[in-house]
Parts: sequence; C-alpha cells; structure tokens
Amino acid sequence: MSRHLLAALLLFGLVCALLPGVAWAQPGETPVATADLERRIADLEAYVNNGARDMETSKLAGPGPGHNAWLMTCAALVLFMTLPGLALFYGGLVRQKNVLSVMAQCLGLAGAVAVLWWAFGYSLAFSPGSSLIGGFDYAGLAGVDGNPNADYSGWVSESVFAMFQLMFAIITPALIVGAVAERMKYAAIMLFLLGWMVVVYFPLAHMVWGVDGLMNGMWNAGAAIKAIDFAGGTVVHMSSGWTALVLCLLLGKRKGHGTENFAPHSMVLTMVGTGMLWVGWYGFNAGSAAGSDGIAAHAFMTTTLAAGVGGLSWAAIEWATRGKPTVLGFCSGIVGGLVVITPGAGFVSATSAVVMGVFAGIVPFYACTKLKNALKYDDALDTFGIHGVGGTIGALLTGIFASPEVNPNLLGNLKDVVGSTLWLEQLKAMAFTIVLSVIATVVLAYVVKAIVGLRPTLEDEETGLDLVDHGERGYHLGGA
Repeated sequence: MSRHLLAALLLFGLVCALLPGVAWAQPGETPVATADLERRIADLEAYVNNGARDMETSKLAGPGPGHNAWLMTCAALVLFMTLPGLALFYGGLVRQKNVLSVMAQCLGLAGAVAVLWWAFGYSLAFSPGSSLIGGFDYAGLAGVDGNPNADYSGWVSESVFAMFQLMFAIITPALIVGAVAERMKYAAIMLFLLGWMVVVYFPLAHMVWGVDGLMNGMWNAGAAIKAIDFAGGTVVHMSSGWTALVLCLLLGKRKGHGTENFAPHSMVLTMVGTGMLWVGWYGFNAGSAAGSDGIAAHAFMTTTLAAGVGGLSWAAIEWATRGKPTVLGFCSGIVGGLVVITPGAGFVSATSAVVMGVFAGIVPFYACTKLKNALKYDDALDTFGIHGVGGTIGALLTGIFASPEVNPNLLGNLKDVVGSTLWLEQLKAMAFTIVLSVIATVVLAYVVKAIVGLRPTLEDEETGLDLVDHGERGYHLGGA
C-alpha cells in the first residue's frame, strides 16, 4: 500500500471520528447532519468575523477566546490611560505643590467609580430600561458572568465587556479634574464627581450605547435621535468638557491667576503621560468594536493618523505665530487629535481622519489661547479647550464624514440619514449632552457647596493641596 493511499485512509478515518453524528446517506439522499454542520460552519465564520451569532442554536459554547483576549487587553489599556497616563499628564502641568493632589483625585476616582459600577452603575448604563436610563437588572453585577450578552457582543464575555466599560467610566470624571486643578477641596471634588456619575454619565452612556437608548441610532431602531458615537465623543469628552467649563466658572480663578507664574512644573512628566495616553487610546477606540475585527483594525488606523496630524498641526501653528514649536503644543495637539477622532474612529475613512486631525490641531489651539484669554475663565489644564471643544467638533465631523464603506452597519437603522442628514442628528445629540451636563453641574455644585464647601482657604491654596489634603509632598529636593 502506497504512503499516499495510507494517508488518505487515515484522513478519512479522522473525519469519521470527528463527525460521529453523520448518518451516511445512500445515493441521492442528503446526510441528516448537513444542517448541523452548516450551522457549525456559520458559527465559525461569525466568530472569525465578529459577526452576529445565533445564541439559541450555537454549537460554540461561551465566548470567542480571541475576541475576549482582545477586549481584556483593551480594558487594561484604557485603565492605563488614567493610571498612570492622565495622572502624569495632569501632574506635570500643575505647580509642584499640587502634583500629588491631581494624582490622588485620579486614584480616588478609580476606586470609587469601580464601587458605583458594581453596585448599580453598569446596570443603569447597559441593562434594558427606558430610553433615558437602564434598570437594576444587573445591580451588584448580578448575572454578569463569562457568557456573552448578545445585546452588545455575541463573542465577548459580559464580565469582560462590563470591565471594559468600567474603564471608560473611570477616566471620564478624571478628565474634569484638569479644569479645577489646584483650587478645589478633595472632599468636594470627589463628592461632586460621584454625584455627576449618577446624574450625567450613567444616563448618557445608556442613551448613546444602551440597547434601547434615546440616541443609539446605530442599534436601536426606535431611537428618537439617530446619532452615532463610536467610542465616546458625547459620552466622555463633551460631557466632561462642558462640565469642566461650568465648574471652573462657578469655582472662580486660582489665587494669583493672571499675576503669578502658573507654568507646568514638569513637561517631562506631561510628555510621558501623553505617550501613555496615545498608547492607551488604542484600547479606547479600537476596543470599542467589541472584538478583534476589521472595524477594530480601521479604528486603530484612524486613531493613529488623527493623533499624529493633531500634534503636528498644533505645533505648526505655534511655530508660525510664536516662533517656536513647544513640547506642550505637541502634547496638546496629540490629545486633541485623539479626542476629535474618538466618536468617528470606526466610521470615517483614513483621509477623513487626517482632515479631522487638522481641525483638532487648529480649533482647540485657538480655544485654549484666544477664547480662554478673551473670556478670562481659568480652565487650569484646558479640559474644556481640548475635550469640550474637541469632542464637540469630533461629534459633528463624524456625522459629516461617516461612511458605509468603512462600516457597513451604517446601512442598517441609519440608511436613510447617513451621507445626508446624519449631521443634524449629531447636532441634536450634542445639544442634549450640553444641556444635561450644564444643568447637572450647576445643581450639583451648589449642593456640594452647601455640604462641604468647594474651595480651600486662600492660605491652604497658597500652601498647596498636596500638604493640605494629603499631608505629603511630591518631591523632597535638597534634603534627606
């Protein structure tokens, strides 16, 4: 017997062993297991492509390991954006006596928001409910286990999806810290931001991403506002940015603002933090595809282009108008590019991402320099200028540039508006986000002021919040 014949017989035996349920047919008959085999193949194809999965008849138990691994990695990357990325970025921009203060706020939020998320936050954001807010089906993360929730992904464990979304919930209030840095008591900012999560973030996350959300135009056929937000233009950046503006106006300027030197104490820390934010942002944007598929790959590409172009554009304007491109300019432009592309990362083409990067360098630059100086508000670390303005521009440009050639899902519930009036739906979502953020901020700020007060004394502000709030110094220079 030849080796080729032997190999063929062995292969035939292996196939028979792997398909024990096949009843071999007589000539002209159909094998009884054909339908079952076709369903298994369809499951495999759906897994490979991160496509829709028949949760009733699927023969592949549990999640897809590749997609799960990708989203766990992305969750870690998004946490990396806050700790240590944002902590270092903000820490370098404040004065030396307040470096630990902003870091402690990031650390405190990481823990406190995680508790809220476990108790009821995830449930309010992602369980079915009304168009404005979810219910309490998942309170205490009840039923959130290793099995997928088909409302959000057929191939990712809901426990992984919930932790991925937790990282978004952690970084969003931490962004607000930058606007009021160096002049808000630790107890006050923590109390304010935890209340803000309940009345702003959880409802917005449900309205934009929840299965029955008011503004989830992509997946909710009955959405009243047929808007899109791939990774958080409205939910994360606009909400935090507009809140930051109102809060810094209510709080007032830092002691000595306009007369004392408020230059960053360490651009090295800020530059390192910027690099960490850029790296972590791949988890933020590419992870929002909820799987390692072609949309995730595209979001990875557009994120890179917008960030690079944003940094280059900002520095180029500085060079042209001020004679020198600064490291702070590069860092600000990079973050601006990342912010602007966030709502459109999985919807717009590579060329559109470059255009959005140019806008990200130009418009926030003037918001952080000309607009802030003209209106004389003290947005300490330019949270509004970059996240508020950048997120608003990004949401609008996403409505203009979104393309079904990039993301065929746009041809589902949005087929009548994409490429025509989608930008109007974006305007509606933007207006809703701004109104909710502004009203909630005003109410919460006055409530917190009545309970614990908002600002430290002038003497404490002069001493620095590191010592006043935490009894520590960031640096011990010139001594033991």
